[in-house]
Amino acid sequence: MGEQTPAQKLDPAWVDEFAERWGNAWNAHDPAQVLELLTDDIVYDDSAWPKTMRGKADVREFLDHGWRAFPDLTFELIAGPHIAGDGPRAAYWWKATATHQGPIDPPGIPATGKHIDFDGVDIHEYRDGKIAKLRIIVNMNDIATQLGILPEPGSTAEKIMVGMQKLRSRFTRS
Repeated sequence: MGEQTPAQKLDPAWVDEFAERWGNAWNAHDPAQVLELLTDDIVYDDSAWPKTMRGKADVREFLDHGWRAFPDLTFELIAGPHIAGDGPRAAYWWKATATHQGPIDPPGIPATGKHIDFDGVDIHEYRDGKIAKLRIIVNMNDIATQLGILPEPGSTAEKIMVGMQKLRSRFTRS
């Protein structure tokens, strides 16, 4: 696109418009729209993925897996963008809703049919009008609990799980 993002100062109107394009791209479930907003050498770290993604091919794999598991995944901006004062970065707080309709790969968790609601934070670093570095932070414990993978806090199942872990740690220490 040739759009330039200043090294130290971002135009708030540009960041607002970019945030709208970013949300629309995700909600369209069109990998090409998301990838168009990333640099070719994107470094993308997401709590929901087991490795840091480097380059658009890694991101495409992540998108395919995510939308297969949650085909109705949608995002809504809660707050932001909040522009950093020391570089071309901005942060966003968002919420998401989805229904678990396909396997979560990795690690291979089958569809539960459960609806989930969660929130998260994006931290974008821009270069040449695109995201060059991206960090997405979500509470995976909350998501796993909503999906029934982890027990509810304070439940009998949680107490049993903690008891089993204590027993296991006794045997592994000796």
